[in-house]
Amino acid sequence: MPTSEPDPEPGTVPGPVPAPVPAPGGPGTRGELVDAWRGYLALQRGLSAHTVRAYLGDLEDLLTFIGVDEQPEAPVGPALAGLDLAVLRAWLAEQAGRGRGRATIARRAAAVRTFSTWAHRTGLLAQDPAARLRSPRADNRLPGVLTAEQAAALLAAAGRRVTEAAASPDGAGHALAVRNLAVLELLYATGVRVSELCGLDLGDLDPSRRTLTVVGKGDKERTVPYGAPAARALEAWLEVRGTLAGPRAGAALFLGARGGRLDPRAAREVVHRAALDSGVPDLGPHGLRHSAATHVLDGGADLRSVQELLGHASLATTQRYTHVSAERLRAAYAQAFPRA
Repeated sequence: MPTSEPDPEPGTVPGPVPAPVPAPGGPGTRGELVDAWRGYLALQRGLSAHTVRAYLGDLEDLLTFIGVDEQPEAPVGPALAGLDLAVLRAWLAEQAGRGRGRATIARRAAAVRTFSTWAHRTGLLAQDPAARLRSPRADNRLPGVLTAEQAAALLAAAGRRVTEAAASPDGAGHALAVRNLAVLELLYATGVRVSELCGLDLGDLDPSRRTLTVVGKGDKERTVPYGAPAARALEAWLEVRGTLAGPRAGAALFLGARGGRLDPRAAREVVHRAALDSGVPDLGPHGLRHSAATHVLDGGADLRSVQELLGHASLATTQRYTHVSAERLRAAYAQAFPRA
């Protein structure tokens, strides 16, 4: 049974609770600190691999900002001891000066608040300097989307690349072109995030029902349908997948040029190059996700269905796409109606 604290002597005022002293023998180097926090995020918080990577990158950037050498064996104690609210605000201000968007800065603020709380509780920091750190207001600008015609042009250009590559003696070049088309078709057909697409395994596909199983944020699983064009592109890709498969391929659905699982950065480059080839606005993979959601809503789908499709935790996030559709309707009305 826990014991209670004794009452103070009459006429005395209780003193402040002493701050925790940094634990001796704790993470003393940059590498040890990053590894310890990685374990906390993945094992105790249960965050997704994507979020863990992002938070670790944020911590690495902060450590460099406060003067910790980038070598893993660099000591962190002296610099970490000087971490306070003013330093954190200066770090975020520098992020804004480097052109980081509000969403990125908000995520970095969330990451450092999580780190600061953890470091304080474990005794690495004498206080929690990020407790009063505020995130920037959310950016409420509407997401950019392609028109249905632009999306069709993007995919048609990728299809022409496949035809051109088929005439080339380079078998790997043809396989990459087929893969790129399948990546683009699936991103547009399903609205999945690029990290979700790169995390797909062969067993996540159900060709008979034209569905795939996606593990999204918070390790939440959802089933997403796809249409005939994506099915044809996937079938063609699976026929040539072995051309690229290397020892590290495993069960990964999409492979990179070196034979391992396709990296999200490489997948983003696929989308950027396809946009350049087709002459459509370069919105990146998330632009295809926005486009898919908007076009599904334009086709008559209800918000709840689109929320399930995209894996949004909140319906309010999905509702933004109704505003996108309304903006497009107003623009078309103003252009076509004589008395607009």
